Amino acid sequence: MLFSVSGLRFPRVSPVYRYCASSFNGASTSCSLSLLLKKHHFSRRIFIEKSSSYSAFSSLTVAASKKVLDPGGQGDASSPMTDQLESPSTISDDPQVIHNVDSEGMEDEKKIEVEEQESFPSVFSNNDEEAHAEEPSVPLHRNASTEKTEAKPRSIPPPGAGQKIYEIDSLLLGFRDHIDYRYAQYKKIRKEIDKYEGGLEVFSRGYEKLGFTRSETGITYREWAPGAKSAALIGDFNNWSPSADTMSQNEFGVWEIFLPNTADGSPAIPHGSRVKIRMETRSGVKDSIPAWIKFSVQAPGEIPYSGIYYDPPEEVYLYVFKHPHPKRPKSLRIYESHVGMSSTEPVINTYANFRDNVLPRIKRLGYNAVQIMAIQEHSYYASFGYHVTNFFAPSSRFGTPDDLKSLIDRAHELGLLVLMDIVHSHASNNVLDGLNMFDGTDAHYFHSGSKGHHWMWDSRLFNYGSWEVLRFLLSNARWWLEEYKFDGFRFDGVTSMMYTHHGLQVAFTGNYNEYFGYATDVDAVVYLMLVNDMIHGLYPEAVTIGEDVSGMPTFCLPVQDGGVGFDYRLHMAVADKWIELLKKRDEDWKMGDIVYTLVNRRWLEKCVVYAESHDQALVGDKTIAFWLMDKDMYDFMSLDRPSTPLIDRGIALHKMIRLITMGLGGEGYLNFMGNEFGHPEWIDFPRGEQHLPSGKVIPGNNFSYDKCRRRFDLGDANYLRYKGMQQFDQAMQHVEAKYGFMTSEHQYISRKDKGERVIVFERGNLVFVFNFHWHESYCGYRVGCSKPGKYKIVLDSDDLLFGGFNRLNHDVEFFSTEGWYDNRPRSLLVYAPNRTAVVYALVEDEPKATGNLQLTQNV
Repeated sequence: MLFSVSGLRFPRVSPVYRYCASSFNGASTSCSLSLLLKKHHFSRRIFIEKSSSYSAFSSLTVAASKKVLDPGGQGDASSPMTDQLESPSTISDDPQVIHNVDSEGMEDEKKIEVEEQESFPSVFSNNDEEAHAEEPSVPLHRNASTEKTEAKPRSIPPPGAGQKIYEIDSLLLGFRDHIDYRYAQYKKIRKEIDKYEGGLEVFSRGYEKLGFTRSETGITYREWAPGAKSAALIGDFNNWSPSADTMSQNEFGVWEIFLPNTADGSPAIPHGSRVKIRMETRSGVKDSIPAWIKFSVQAPGEIPYSGIYYDPPEEVYLYVFKHPHPKRPKSLRIYESHVGMSSTEPVINTYANFRDNVLPRIKRLGYNAVQIMAIQEHSYYASFGYHVTNFFAPSSRFGTPDDLKSLIDRAHELGLLVLMDIVHSHASNNVLDGLNMFDGTDAHYFHSGSKGHHWMWDSRLFNYGSWEVLRFLLSNARWWLEEYKFDGFRFDGVTSMMYTHHGLQVAFTGNYNEYFGYATDVDAVVYLMLVNDMIHGLYPEAVTIGEDVSGMPTFCLPVQDGGVGFDYRLHMAVADKWIELLKKRDEDWKMGDIVYTLVNRRWLEKCVVYAESHDQALVGDKTIAFWLMDKDMYDFMSLDRPSTPLIDRGIALHKMIRLITMGLGGEGYLNFMGNEFGHPEWIDFPRGEQHLPSGKVIPGNNFSYDKCRRRFDLGDANYLRYKGMQQFDQAMQHVEAKYGFMTSEHQYISRKDKGERVIVFERGNLVFVFNFHWHESYCGYRVGCSKPGKYKIVLDSDDLLFGGFNRLNHDVEFFSTEGWYDNRPRSLLVYAPNRTAVVYALVEDEPKATGNLQLTQNV
């Protein structure tokens, strides 16, 4: 019997073993496990580069031999990795440089043959008495779906002095002991990685050794599970027999098995087969999805997910990238999206439909980057993708890994960067599908006890001081960049990572004592430095954005200078400020307060700003549009019906809020899909009724997808006011693309008048005029400017096209006059209608090659 999931067909097989009771929490168990190892014929000689040192996962190339490398006894699997490794190494001050060449092409003189009688740690060690038959020296295969291009060296610079941050911010000098200690820990880890792993470049390729890897002669599966007493690989390929393919463990707690090709030369595990690892643990017998699995699915009618051995033959379907990465833009205009809810229909959308229908929309709207949420597999759909269960697997709800590659390639063809919302701040507490209690212990990938549990998110917290956790997370970040060609990441929940209190019930005031003290998780900060180091060293064009609400100093300064290394910080305070203001009357809005919140960011540290987050679109919260227009949105958004004062106010302020946020708030801008036109519906994931232990019942929505979609058709409808809001957002993006005001070095705020409710500022050679007054319009209003000449209107929120009242004549030219005004050497006389934002551009400064701004009528 067969069933189909995401284009794959899997046999439905009844397991040959029977289940019996176990103390393990809900896990399927078997009554007995054979501890007899399956005899394979290993035959290897180990080659290593001269500069390499030896560790559990040294970069080793398998070659033909008739001897077996014996590690010389079992070590303490729970001891730190650095304590177990005692091999000498030379640490170079030069940057690591790698070339994309196959291991078999390395020059012979750069290798040292290590005979098997020498005893040192290696993940390839095997305790079987019988050795494998000869195995040719070939690199382990990875499904790299890219065309071969000319190899270019990539490097990770060595650690710098880490002192430049004190020149940038003298306040840091008072906390030098803490910051220097942090940097010393970072340098220590870099040094140990160089010594025991051959460098950060090698260390971050853990996916080439752990999980499933394939050579010409067969498949090797390895899993780090030091708490397991025994382990076996089970799945469709061996009829789920726990005694057919048992695994052996080395002294580092790594379990391993080699499955030789079948007699006809085909892999022992067919592509698309379901697989799990069965372990006897302290908590009982447990079936787990391999931690490094590259794909997992939930079969129809089943609750747990199953790991999938994903290795499609090239003749069947293996996606080949056709388009290079776009050049990194100077300013980021990010369209935040979720593939599953991106359909106008009440269904889970697919990678393919997103590629064909949503990406062209994003491009036409004028954004230059798409940030995709919920890529990493997550068993609970309503977690928004933040409770990750399988870190290396793209979510199977939306399609196959090759479908995702096709999406990213199409985005690159359109010139869009593709950023991934990556979750390394915590993991799902799901025991059946995820990493929680993976080897039966509480402290495997996570801190033990309460330190390893996030009480608000109900999730597990990584132990960033663990060697193997560092390998896992660094390799995970690199996997998505290398295999799927993502252009960078938005790191989720970074504030939770950097502090032991996780930013909960803490009000950050900006006092530096809040950032550099006992509440700081130095191990987590060092991990963030390492991952930024690796990403920017190997992928110089990649973008990293950190979600930090605390305002941690040095967050967006280079690691070599002593910083944490992110390119951008999410400017999260702005969205909170708008919510605060929207709860007040217009008369209580303070212009100075708005401006202060928008510009309050650290010198030389770039920010991505947004007016509202995706969280506000969830059921139980409100978007800006809903705060402004409430239930009137359901009855008065049609153009063939009269508007209401609430609708007129809401549409006007919605446009002004977004433009001033983009104009003053940062060097990048982010919008969650649908919010550009004031999406009227909240997001409510399909869910059933919940019965809490306290007896309280949380009602569900009968697993409905009706509110788990985006009604793009509303923004496209010529008969609805939503279209004007969407066209304003489109015009705003195109004006930024044309003039590049977000990254202009020149910014001057000349007016923030609390009585007139007017804000005037310059970005580049543009002059922005905002009149937030609810009824006062100002004729002949003088605004300061720096450059002499003729100005014209390039963006007007009151334009009829944008749902405005068309009170400004765009054919009028505005000439500057000499004389100081608002601390500016010149000034203009303009008309400033109430609740209107207008952008004026110096005509002589117009970009020559971009042409006139043309709005797409139907997005």
